[in-house]
Amino acid sequence: MENYTASEMMALSAGRLVKNGDILFAGTGLSMLATTVAKRIHAPGAVVFFETGGIDPSLTELPLAVADLRVMVGTSVNSSLVDALSLLSHPKFNTIAFLGAAQIDRYGNLNSTHLGTYKNPIQRFPGSGGACDASSMASGTVIFMQHERRRFVEKLDYFTSPGWLTGGDSRSKAGFSRGGPKAVVTNLGILRFDEETKAMYLSEYYPHTEPEKIAQSTGFDLDISRATQAMPPTDIELATLREEVDPQRLILGPQPAQKQTGKGAGK
Repeated sequence: MENYTASEMMALSAGRLVKNGDILFAGTGLSMLATTVAKRIHAPGAVVFFETGGIDPSLTELPLAVADLRVMVGTSVNSSLVDALSLLSHPKFNTIAFLGAAQIDRYGNLNSTHLGTYKNPIQRFPGSGGACDASSMASGTVIFMQHERRRFVEKLDYFTSPGWLTGGDSRSKAGFSRGGPKAVVTNLGILRFDEETKAMYLSEYYPHTEPEKIAQSTGFDLDISRATQAMPPTDIELATLREEVDPQRLILGPQPAQKQTGKGAGK
């Protein structure tokens, strides 16, 4: 991790998942970085939109939140919440929603409501917002998480947004005509879901960690047998992210620490 931060690796890894023609529903924070990176580097033909109604903005300057007026700059359409949700659920579009949460289980179900019991919470969060709508109606979701046992749990403290429910074909049996989580991007690696069981497994681990450490940081049994090492960020990806997408590091945070060399190293 001498040349890049975990936040940079997460944003770039998520951006690599996007293809031309995808329509991206972006939230606040790392998801905003990832969608902007994807559009600048990997999928210039992708379209980004926000639940507040900014559809296909120029993103010449990074918005700080979905309510930031910069989501309306250079748009194809300045619209509304109703139109944004209609676009999210349109059956002819491949819409991918980028989401975050406080907890996730092995099937990608999310909790963004509270920790502890509902009546006596240890901590309460903003709640679903548009996350439940997105996870219910989009073609798929990409989820951002910090990889910790308290976040990757066997049982959610509160069920906010549906993933693959109890696995297998339970999602379709519950009436969801499409969708489901495609990947979970963390500060340690990328996780995907088995085609049949829909259980989470480790797909890629970052160069600074190893599969066993990721398994130890997960609160349920995690299959690591399929894991391969992720490609580190390229110079072009890092330059675009740092110089064009978030030059003020408003979301990226502090610069990575530089390795000392020469006679003064270690003093």
